[in-house]
Order: sequence, then C-alpha cells, then structure tokens
Amino acid sequence: MSKYIFVTGGVTSSLGKGIIAASLAKLLQARGLRVTIQKFDPYINVDPGTLNPYEHGECFVTEDGAETDLDLGHYERFLSIFTSQANNVTTGRIYQTVINKERAGDFLGKTVQVVPHITDEIKRRMLLLGENDQFDIILTEIGGTVGDIESLPFIEAVRQLQWELPEEDVMVVHLTLIPYLKAAKELKTKPTQHSVKMLSETGVHPDILVCRTEEPLNNDIKRKIALFCNVKQEAVIEAMDASTIYEVPLLMLREKLDIICLKKLQITKFNEPDLNKWIGFLDKLKYPRSKVTVGLIGKYIELQDAYKSILESFVHAGAVNEVKVEVVNVHSEFITRENVAEKLSHFDGLLVAPGFGHRGIEGKIIAVEYARTHGLPFFGICLGMQMAVIEFARNVLGLKDAHSTEMDPETIHSVINMMEEQKKISMMGGTMRLGSYPCAIKENTLAHTIYGDAVIHERHRHRYEFNNQYLAEFEKNGMIASGLNPESGLVEIMELPTHPFFIGVQYHPELKSTVEKPAPLFVSFIAAARKYNEQKGTGQRKSVTLS
Repeated sequence: MSKYIFVTGGVTSSLGKGIIAASLAKLLQARGLRVTIQKFDPYINVDPGTLNPYEHGECFVTEDGAETDLDLGHYERFLSIFTSQANNVTTGRIYQTVINKERAGDFLGKTVQVVPHITDEIKRRMLLLGENDQFDIILTEIGGTVGDIESLPFIEAVRQLQWELPEEDVMVVHLTLIPYLKAAKELKTKPTQHSVKMLSETGVHPDILVCRTEEPLNNDIKRKIALFCNVKQEAVIEAMDASTIYEVPLLMLREKLDIICLKKLQITKFNEPDLNKWIGFLDKLKYPRSKVTVGLIGKYIELQDAYKSILESFVHAGAVNEVKVEVVNVHSEFITRENVAEKLSHFDGLLVAPGFGHRGIEGKIIAVEYARTHGLPFFGICLGMQMAVIEFARNVLGLKDAHSTEMDPETIHSVINMMEEQKKISMMGGTMRLGSYPCAIKENTLAHTIYGDAVIHERHRHRYEFNNQYLAEFEKNGMIASGLNPESGLVEIMELPTHPFFIGVQYHPELKSTVEKPAPLFVSFIAAARKYNEQKGTGQRKSVTLS
C-alpha cells in the first residue's frame, strides 16, 4: 500500500515547496523506493494553459499532453520520470468534475457542498496515483499558503486523510520561513509559530518543519521552534539558501529529512542513497572550465519563470560541456535594425524563445537574420523556429510579405499557417497540439548528428505549423526540413546546412531535459557556442554572410 507525504507552505509564497518536495522525492528515490509527486493548485482555472506567463510563469506540458504547473518540470528534472494528467489537479478541475456529476444526477438529489462532496473528490484525486501499487511513496504539494481561502478545501482533505488512513501511512511536511532581522541581528521564529498555529487550527498537525533561512539555525532556535510548534527537535529542518536548486537534495540529506520521513512512515527496508551521478553533475556545474554567453530573445523576460525549463536546460547542457552558461535576456520588442549589432554581437549563441501573439515579432525576425548572416549559433524553439522560416522567406526567397497567419491573417505568403485540425476549434483551453509526437529525422543532417536516432519523440504545444506548400522552394534555396512527423508530414525541424549551427524545432525539447538526461539539442547548441567563443578568442572565426 502506498504511503503519502503532504507538503504545505506558510508565512509567504515562493519559499520553494516544489524544490523541497522534489528534493525529498529524489532522496527517497535514491534509496531505492518508487516515488512520484503531484501538485494541487488552488486556482479556479481548469489548467494553466490559458494563463499569461506573467500571471503564472511557464506552462509545463507532460508526455500525455496535460498543460500543468511549472513545478511538474522540477519533479521531472529531479526524478527523471514522466508525470501525467493525474499529477496536477486544480480547484477548477475539482469543481468541474463535481458539477458534472451533479448535472448527471449522481448525487441523487442531495445538496452538493464543499464538505463532503468537494473534499471527497479532492481525496479521490490525492489517492489516485496509489491505486495500482506503482509507487511506495506519493508526495503531494499543496499550492498556495496556509490561511488562503482558496487552499482551505485542500487542507481539509488532508485533515480527513490524516484521520482516515493508518497513522504510519500519512505525514505532513510544512515549509515555513525564519526571517533574519539585520538591525536586531536576530532570527525570528514568530512567523513560523503563527503559521503552524494557523495550520493546526484547521486540524492538520505537521510532522516536520522545513525552515527556510538565510542564517544557520542553532540548537536553541530549533528547540524553541519544536517546543512552540509541537514537533520533535529532530524534525525541525534547516533549509539554508543554496547557490543552485540542485544542491538542495544534498542539504536535505545532511539534515536527514529523508530518514525522519522513513521513520515516521515506518519504512524499514531502504538502501544507502545512490547520488553519484547527481554529485558528478554538481561538480561539473560548480567548477566549469570556461564560459559562454547566450542571448535569450523573448518577450516575457521580466519574469524568469516564464522560460523556466529553457533556463534549466541550459544548466544541464552547461554541465555536460563543462562551461558556465550565462543567459542574457533580450526583449525582442526593443530590437531594431539600427541596434541589433549592438545588442547581439557579444553573444556566443542566440536562442529565440517560444511564445504567442504579435508583440515583439519583428524584433525576433531581425535577431534571426543577424544570427544567420553572421555565423552566430542559432537555436529556435516553436515560435522561434517559425520566425527563422519567416526571416528566410523574406530575405532569401524574396517573399517580402511572408508571415504567419497568427500575426497577419491576410498575408499572401503564409509560410506559417494554422494546422488544419485547429481551424474548427473555438475553445481555447487544452485544444492545442499537445504532448509527445514522433519525428523522423533525415540522415546526414545536423539533427541526425545531434540525436543519433532515426525517430525521436518530443513534446508539442502549438496551433500553427510550417506551410508545406513552400517546402520545395525552401529546400531549393538551402533551408531543409531535417525532421518530419511520419504520419502527418508536419515539419518538425528546419536547419541550414551551410551555417555553423542553425536549427529550429517546432517542438519543445526543454520539456524533457533532466539532470541525468540533458536535452541533446541544448547540449549541442552549447557545444557550438563554446566553439564559437574559442574561435572568437583566437581570431580564427570565419566571417559568414548568407544573402
């Protein structure tokens, strides 16, 4: 029978519940246990698919096509396992399910209430992953902060499960904050005391307190927290700020967070943690041999979480290449022909990021042209690939008004247009081309060199595609489709063989990059950026100008 660990948060948001949950799961997995994580989000949206990145950061897409919270990306990156639709549940999805049941008459005319009907559906979802005996431990992160009105049904469901399940099968880890007041030169425990008090008033009693702090917690402070929060002193865990999120599992190992959980859950059969690959990755990450600077061209650069998976993929690829990857955000809306050289000439590589809408599009096209004509390593993802296609059509094929019908529905040369199956869709949520699809790669291409396979599977999230009516003209002029969907013929990869490194992909390779299995495209892109940097430093870089 599966055992359940619930992770809640207090005092303030953005403390890192997702990282703590992923780190604990990694330690338990390293001890030979079968572990997964799920996230319950309190917002009423059915999923984050229609949310602006400024609102909620990146929308992470799972293998089965679920649009989910970005924390699921952390789960996959730490555990190297696939999550699914079942791993992310929102208030909107809970209420939608209950209302549909009510409309179908499933409640036999009874009054539908938050307790028990909403909480019963929450509990059903919380226990769902444990039904088939696939996992020994299931961690559940409760979004939001204790005390939020939106989180109350989830906290109530946890309370009920603490009462319904055997004591050794369920536990609660509460993440909180111990602020340091510089003026008084003191760590203050009162916010944590209030947070635990608020949680306890709901009937949920934490077994472990993980305390985020800028300064070490001495034994006196731990004893005080334990006394006033009604936990054992050994269950007060210090969570110091780390230089990278990938250090957190080792910090939690030092604090024996995993051992305390195993003891509470009465799990006696486990191994010594096997973290050799993880430690090897950290060594390369912390002690690089060189440095490259990559320009990330996007329009949501004010919020780092908008491109979270891309940034983490650069971390993974940098470690493989033993280089420090410095990512510099460049707002595409402010790139012009007059300033493009000033903004981009110092980079060793250029990534044009995915996105939606017309804002900043012309700046992205100008950036692509600069990379193409100056031999600068270029990597385009989804919309980034489409911008490369539009730029090539305008400046090489001579189709001056070439565009995507997403930005210009009236364009004569729609080199990017809406997919046929998308044209009949009116609902926005969950209706894009989502999830994993195959891609057949042509031999003797850059893509084939990178992947080394004839067929790959990558995740998608888009409505628009390359217009195959123009494919022959593109390939005649030097830009080839090196990857195609074997069933639909959808162009998945475009590249320029005459360029040192120029590739664009319709899919999102960043969504499958993990610590132990970095995305091949990112690894090769950073290798090309390193080579470009080395040639630039020795004066050996050849000038590349393509008309």
